[in-house]
Amino acid sequence: MKVKILKSVTAISISAALLTGCASTGTSNTTDGLIGGAAAGALAGQLIGGNTKSTLIGAAIGTAAGGLIGYSLDQQANDIARSLGTGVNNDPLAYLDPNQDLIVSNNGKYVKIMFRDRMMFPTASSRLTSSASYKVGKVGKILREYPQTIVQVAGFTDNRGGYDYNYRLSRQRAKTVADRLYREGINNPSYVTGCSYKKALVPNTSERNMALNRRVEIYLYPNNDVRVDPCR
Repeated sequence: MKVKILKSVTAISISAALLTGCASTGTSNTTDGLIGGAAAGALAGQLIGGNTKSTLIGAAIGTAAGGLIGYSLDQQANDIARSLGTGVNNDPLAYLDPNQDLIVSNNGKYVKIMFRDRMMFPTASSRLTSSASYKVGKVGKILREYPQTIVQVAGFTDNRGGYDYNYRLSRQRAKTVADRLYREGINNPSYVTGCSYKKALVPNTSERNMALNRRVEIYLYPNNDVRVDPCR
């Protein structure tokens, strides 16, 4: 009996580990999670039991785990987009549209919310505008329903001024956004990052392009294994 329990727990552990590498390629992350989870679970079952029954049990465990991760990402993305009066937009070209001041995307591994600088802060300031504070507060309210979600906030600038100046400004802006999220009473683990003018979306060769590069991004992760370096 102890051996069977140990094998089941091990299968779950292996399935969870393998799931962190499963990316979404379709329109439904829940469906992709189910498929990826089944494959990971089947592999875990085969590794542990070495027979068809173990493989099937592992597939069932992985399917359930993958479905939960995909469903949670879909739910968070949809809830946040709805609260902000928009939809989930996974088109990479949307980030290059100057009319898109707010983008909520879901790549199957994490949810990202992008706020353009012009709607967030006065020039050279890290103080949120009243409109930005209201919108960030809405994200915080949604996160209260997902206390296990890991939050990372990253700030980005254009390349006017030195790197160090822009690093301090970008980090302070990210911290201001994170502080505003926490004023909504969330207790999620979080990270704050300043990227200065690293990872420009477009070359800083015009006012239009510089405006596209000035932004704050909020990343929402189901676990630390899928956390990325937003500055690279």
